[in-house]
Parts: sequence; C-alpha cells; structure tokens
Amino acid sequence: MRNYNRNLWATKVRRLLPIAFALLLGTTAYAQQAATADTTVKTTAIGTSKIWGKVDGIAIEGMVQGPSAAESPLQVACVFEYTEGDIFNPPALHAALNGMVHLDEALHGQITELRKTGRFAGHALETILITPAKGALKAPRLLLIGMGNRNNFTPDLMTSVATVAMREALNLGVTSFSFASDIKDGGIDSPTALVAGNVTKGIIEAYRTQLYLHKNNLAAPKKITKVILLAGPSFFVTAGEGIKEAIASFHN
Repeated sequence: MRNYNRNLWATKVRRLLPIAFALLLGTTAYAQQAATADTTVKTTAIGTSKIWGKVDGIAIEGMVQGPSAAESPLQVACVFEYTEGDIFNPPALHAALNGMVHLDEALHGQITELRKTGRFAGHALETILITPAKGALKAPRLLLIGMGNRNNFTPDLMTSVATVAMREALNLGVTSFSFASDIKDGGIDSPTALVAGNVTKGIIEAYRTQLYLHKNNLAAPKKITKVILLAGPSFFVTAGEGIKEAIASFHN
C-alpha cells in the first residue's frame, strides 16, 4: 500500500511539473514584456523646452505643450476637413492628451462650430485668423491652417503648411510664433520625425524667401527670431530628431 501511494504521488508530480513550468515561463515572459514596455515608452514632462538649433537668426525651439497653453504672440494650429467627432473619438488621441480638444474647449467649441458649419472648411492651405477673448488662450491670436481630406494626407503637405504659417506670421508683424501640427490629435498615424522636419524646412524656406525679397528691394524688412514647435509628451524626442536633421540640411 505504501509503495502504491508513493507511485501515485510520483505520477501526480510528473503530471503537474509541466504545468508549473509553463506557468513559470508565462510569468517570466509577462515580466519581460512589462520591463520592455517601461523602457521603450519614453515621455517628456509637459513644459519641457529645448532649442534644437538656429538658422538665419531663427531659433527653432521644441516644447511639450498644447496650443491652448503655449505663450506666444501667435499660435498656429492645423485641422483637417471636418468629419463628425473627428477630434473627440478614436483613433483621435484621448482628450487628456489632445491639444486640439483643449483648444476647442478654451474657445467654447467654436473651432468645431466653424468646421461643422463649413464657415472654415479646412481645405488644404486654407487659413482663418481668430482673435480670442482676452485670457482664453495664452496667445492673443490664433491662425488655423487647413490640411484637407485626412485620407489624402502625406507628410509632404506639412512643408507647404509651414510655409503658409511663416508668411502669415510675417504679414502680421510678429517676431515669433508657436506651431502645432495636431496630426496625431486627429488620429493620423504620421511619421513624427519626418513631419517635424518638413515643418522646419517649410518655415526656413519661407523666411529665406522673405530675406531675398528684402535684399532685392521687393519687401520691407521683417524679422522672426523664434519659432516654437509643439509636441506631445510621447513625441518630443522623436520630433527633435527630425528638426535637427532639417536644420543640419541648411548648414551643409
């Protein structure tokens, strides 16, 4: 009887060992995945800023901030043509991290109203200048630039969008402005570094055109000393890589 019990116990142990081993492996794999997630997801604190470089006297600054809270003489924000709930519903960023939602809320829903009613359609490179009530935004003026149909978006468009932003800023006579692409906010999975690089290129190329006009007596002297490119906490570092690469291309 004792031998029988010992044999029965040994049989049970042999059956349970593979299960225990599998559970151990699963727990280890989960721990490894959690550790990997913790090291790969890098966020930057809100309010962090850095000068990524300078070209033609313009400091290109990156900042982790939303367009409603960035202090600047002019805030530029970009929007697609309206689709129902496009900045509020997935795949748009969660409201807590969605700068366009914060901007719309700061203006009591007027950005959505303008877009929804077609008063500002958001066609590619369309612009509208808004002067918010005092204190509504950190910037006294807001320039919206359209990006057209979201289904047709390509990163190349951002070079032209940034060119428009710089020319409008020059026409308004400001010496600096803040720029938010708001592409991620709208749920577009765009290449962050490429978009940021194209924005930088468009800004600098437009400013160089202005310098050319002045040099050839075709325009009055106008000066921009700083452009602030806004990014979310998860995109600041990657955007900076694209900005630095774009800046370097003008120094070659």
